[in-house]
Amino acid sequence: MRSPPCKINLGLNVLRKRDDGYHDIETCFYPIPWTDILEIIPSSKFEFTTSGNVIPGDGNLCIKAYQLLKPPPAKIHLHKIIPTGAGLGGGSSDAAWTLRLLMMFFSLGLSKDQLRSFAAQIGSDCAFFIEDGPMIGTGRGETLTPANISLKGKFIVIAKPDVHVSTVEAYAGVIPKESKLDLSNISSLKNDFEESVFKKCPAITSIKQQLRDAGAEYASMSGSGSAVYGIFNNAIAVPFPSDYTVFSGWL
Repeated sequence: MRSPPCKINLGLNVLRKRDDGYHDIETCFYPIPWTDILEIIPSSKFEFTTSGNVIPGDGNLCIKAYQLLKPPPAKIHLHKIIPTGAGLGGGSSDAAWTLRLLMMFFSLGLSKDQLRSFAAQIGSDCAFFIEDGPMIGTGRGETLTPANISLKGKFIVIAKPDVHVSTVEAYAGVIPKESKLDLSNISSLKNDFEESVFKKCPAITSIKQQLRDAGAEYASMSGSGSAVYGIFNNAIAVPFPSDYTVFSGWL
């Protein structure tokens, strides 16, 4: 049994549109200890079950991960806690940890590079979850290099309203431009998706303002939304509406 974590984006620059229809980006993926629960056990046939915060009829990337590796039969159970459609990479993390657990469980002998290659076939941010620390993501997000940054000792609050932001729609609202990610000054970081998403979703805008008003050292939307996080120097409780999904804890 493992606990796949989510991530936040510390800055997200959309640099240019590519010939393949994707965009080149530059971002820092940072792992956050808000986790799902994933269990894999041997079985006479493949079986996948879910519980928890699962959207009915939603396709699951764990199945795709299993189909890519083609291991012996196994039963996979996913208990979903991380909200979907939040920009937190929960589904990508579940898929990456499915690859990792299957590789270990069945002694498949795959290298980390091979696992990253499989993960990149599943999703642009999936390869990050093969790693266990902050990484700079470039290309579609699948090209990774270690990031020299630590938020250890900081307190994070993440809030997600009952709003879904389409990644396709979010990219459609961005005007790509060349820019450079500077992790030496976290307060200077920006998320290029915010301008267009905030115009369409006032609830997301208000979360960022509320986190700032509560004293956040830095607040930002994660990925293409709809979750927004604040980084604090001290533990703090920020009141949000009861229908919001909220996580808080030490990093």
